[in-house]
Amino acid sequence: MATATARFKFLAIAIAFHLVYIYSVFDVYFVSPIVTGMPLVPVDRPPGSKAPADRLVLFVGDGLRADKAFGAFPEPYPKTDHDLTPRHLAPFLRSRVLQHGTFGVSHTRVPTESRPGHVALIAGLYEDVSAVATGWKLNPVNFDSVFNRSRHTWSWGSPDILPMFDKGATPGRIDAYCYDAEFEDYSQDAIQLDLWVFDHVKDFFAAAAQNKTLDAALRQDKVVFFLHLLGIDTTGHFFRPYSKEYLRNIQVVDEGVKEISELFDQFYGDQRTAFVFTADHGMGDWGSHGDGHPDNTRTPLIAWGSGIAKPVVYPESNAPGHDEYSSSWNLNGIERHDVSQADIAALMAHLVGVEFPANSVGELPLSYLDAGIREKAEALLLNAREILEMYNVKERIKKASQLRYAPYQPLSAAHQTPRERTQAIRALIDEQRFQEAIDQTAMLIKIALQGLRYLQTYDWLFLRALITAGYLGWIAFALTTVVDLHVLQGTTQPSRSVGGTTFFSAVLAAFYASFIVSGSPLTYYAYAFFPVVFWKEVFARKDILTKGKQAIFGHVRSRKNVLSLIAGSITYLGVVESLALGYIHREVLTVLFCIGAFYPLALGTSFIRKFVVLTTTWFVSCVAMSLFTLLPVTRVENLTLIVIGGLSIVAIGTLYLILGNNTVADSPGACREQNNTSRFLIGAQTLLVLLAIIVTRSSALSLQSKAGLPRGNQVAGWAILIISLMMPLAHQLRPSSHYFHRLMVIFLTFAPTFVILTTSYETIFYVAYCTTLLTWVRMEHYSQAFSTSTTAGKGTNGSTPPPFRPLRLSDARVALFFFVLLQSAFFSIGNIASISSFSLESVCRLIPVFNPFSQGALLILKLMIPFALLSANLGVLNMRLGVAPSALFMVAMATSDLLTLYFFWVVRDEGSWLEIGSTITHFAIANLLCVFVAGLEGVSAMFISGIEA
Repeated sequence: MATATARFKFLAIAIAFHLVYIYSVFDVYFVSPIVTGMPLVPVDRPPGSKAPADRLVLFVGDGLRADKAFGAFPEPYPKTDHDLTPRHLAPFLRSRVLQHGTFGVSHTRVPTESRPGHVALIAGLYEDVSAVATGWKLNPVNFDSVFNRSRHTWSWGSPDILPMFDKGATPGRIDAYCYDAEFEDYSQDAIQLDLWVFDHVKDFFAAAAQNKTLDAALRQDKVVFFLHLLGIDTTGHFFRPYSKEYLRNIQVVDEGVKEISELFDQFYGDQRTAFVFTADHGMGDWGSHGDGHPDNTRTPLIAWGSGIAKPVVYPESNAPGHDEYSSSWNLNGIERHDVSQADIAALMAHLVGVEFPANSVGELPLSYLDAGIREKAEALLLNAREILEMYNVKERIKKASQLRYAPYQPLSAAHQTPRERTQAIRALIDEQRFQEAIDQTAMLIKIALQGLRYLQTYDWLFLRALITAGYLGWIAFALTTVVDLHVLQGTTQPSRSVGGTTFFSAVLAAFYASFIVSGSPLTYYAYAFFPVVFWKEVFARKDILTKGKQAIFGHVRSRKNVLSLIAGSITYLGVVESLALGYIHREVLTVLFCIGAFYPLALGTSFIRKFVVLTTTWFVSCVAMSLFTLLPVTRVENLTLIVIGGLSIVAIGTLYLILGNNTVADSPGACREQNNTSRFLIGAQTLLVLLAIIVTRSSALSLQSKAGLPRGNQVAGWAILIISLMMPLAHQLRPSSHYFHRLMVIFLTFAPTFVILTTSYETIFYVAYCTTLLTWVRMEHYSQAFSTSTTAGKGTNGSTPPPFRPLRLSDARVALFFFVLLQSAFFSIGNIASISSFSLESVCRLIPVFNPFSQGALLILKLMIPFALLSANLGVLNMRLGVAPSALFMVAMATSDLLTLYFFWVVRDEGSWLEIGSTITHFAIANLLCVFVAGLEGVSAMFISGIEA
């Protein structure tokens, strides 16, 4: 009972600690940039002058890549041979670039999702990633935007995007017209989403011709129109960005933008409308986005109309701004002007003459403005003053919360304060030294943004040190717990002293006192609590560590044993390090599996001769597993591979029915009725797999032909999924205690789900992975039984042996194999560290209408299946090796944070957004690994209950 209580306590502490410390990444890297209290900088125009434009129209082609917008491609649906010649699919937008406006590439930040992308280009701020996790439909915080600064904004489009700008805005300032969420159906032609927007805009202006009140409102200045065009993103998710459907959708959008532009020219007739066309993010070739891959971060930006500079043509076709990326666009004679996505908000605010949104960090792109140099200098200074107001507020907050505040030198040195710098620039403008004023202002904006970053990262050094101490404390605490419970088996008690308790209590009190004075967040208290408590407990268990060292390493006396231990330790750390590299280079797992295939050689030739079939199966399965990490993460739907994988599962189920179900009859207490019931249920599970293959193939063909998802297929798919997951409950009516039978039940339980949610070779991986797991369990059990002397298990001097054997040094190898298999579940059929490696294509067979949370839940279910199988097999192995329940899981948890610490120290906050986002994601995954293993222990206990070793 005491051991069970200690085990539960250990798991609870592990989960609590890692869930708290995962939040540290938000305190360090993702502190919200939104602050309140700064005054808006008013637009000060000379009497009688107007803003560059009276109104602005923003088109956002959701999910449109820059190269697809500007490049040339064959006609998507050719009718003649001439249509096969590559040509530009957006002729109207291209004409704006060549004759009427300015163009470039807008560079987005990670995560490249619709919500943060729209916030950046309309509000001018890069919202913290923690806000993205709360969902697409509602913002967790209120923020200012160009829409809220406008006199009025009318918007049309998706219900997932438009409402986010209404919340927190001035009541009545924004009108949003959305189609129903059910309209976002992946099984239908997504072009209808964009046509809905264009048609409703036309109807809106037609109604204005009959409504004097609406007509008057539309003819005011400082009004904005927002057209959110989701069709390209939806089409790209299902058909991929290189598909004819995606390219056809670009043609539809181009035609719609042309019609709306002509509509505005006809309605107003004053040439006072500015147009901006861009995208919130791009899309990878496999139809997904989210990470920092260039295909996801490079989007088109085209601006034309009132206030926008006309193109300057370079006769020699060597205009500035071009590189290899744009070399094939045939635009080398027109200068390309790239911007950061947040700069678009500043551009739109300036064009309609409104204040820059609060918290906007965008820099006004002067190259897009059709204005004199004085107007540009004034506008950029206004931009700088807005950013400096934000800096001033953040600095006041930081000063108030620090015992010793170290100011940002470039904005605090003599004659370098924000006020003095802006006054100096104002003097330059008054002296008509406009270009010099622009250069100084651009430099000031960069300094101000660096100052904001300085304040954003002010606590990094302290937090990193504290968090590192916490992880090291956890590793030490976890190892002492494992030694106490599963090596010494609770025979030694901790030695707590008054002096030690007083010292650690004083340290914690000092931390808390400083937090109270500085007004630190509550999370800081937790970050300090854990390392102090962990190291206090480790100090109290120093006697346990001393005895545990003797118990584990007592046999290491000869030079040969010492060298063997050193070599084993180096190998262990080398494998852990290689697993870290595996997060970036999946091929590392290929090498590990190829090496692991020869593991039986380390057990000796006599073992191989005795277990020829087992060792051969292990070799073949390892070689098979090594192939999956050589296959591309990006894959298209392949029904042939789906069917082959599914039929192999059916064959295994049938073969077990014919040959292997005798394990039920051999189980203790088994009877004929029990055996017949079990055979019937196994047969039913095998039939469910076959039905899943049939339904999945039918659904995929229907979706590919654009016939939609038949209702019968959808119902059948859900029924198969739910019934298959409920089958273990039916087996409990006539349970079998044989581990092999139980693992077969689990294998067949998840097989239909994997078949339904697979797109290519994943089901084949499922078979290979399960085979490898089962072979691993049997080989580890037989290898330890083979090497154990005949006297093992007997108590000393005739005493009763303990119920479980203590852990040995060789058990560390089991934990290492577990880690490799765990990483394989992560990366063999994808890259779980990248959001964009997941495609919604498979889940559309169950949920064809866009629903990010439900569809995401199905993707997560598919991801979790290999881990559930791994937990069941490790639980069986734990039992068959005769060690205490959860002992091997605890060893894995004690060492898992070696990866976490590695990733914590290689997190990058500079460089490309792909590198920054990847390193932060790797840390988050590694941190949650311990929580995950703890959860797997619970799943394992459920799966293997009632099994007899």
